[in-house]
Amino acid sequence: MRPQPRRGRGTPDRPYSALDLRLALAAFGLVMSVVLAVLMFRTANLVLGWAFVLLGAVAAVDLVVVQLRRSARRRDREHRHGPFE
Repeated sequence: MRPQPRRGRGTPDRPYSALDLRLALAAFGLVMSVVLAVLMFRTANLVLGWAFVLLGAVAAVDLVVVQLRRSARRRDREHRHGPFE
């Protein structure tokens, strides 16, 4: 068993970032929260409906934060290595 894939971009000193996975999970959480909030409001379960609205807002904020971190990392990488490396 290898600790890392052969062609992995990360190294033991600088591991590969999990921001893409976090972005996918936040998007999934946002979609599911919206769907469940609509279902809860349709069944007149207001407490759970507002709870899912709150979870959806947290997921939306997380989406924005992750995207800002990804773009900052991309800018930093281009600044250090040039745009074509």
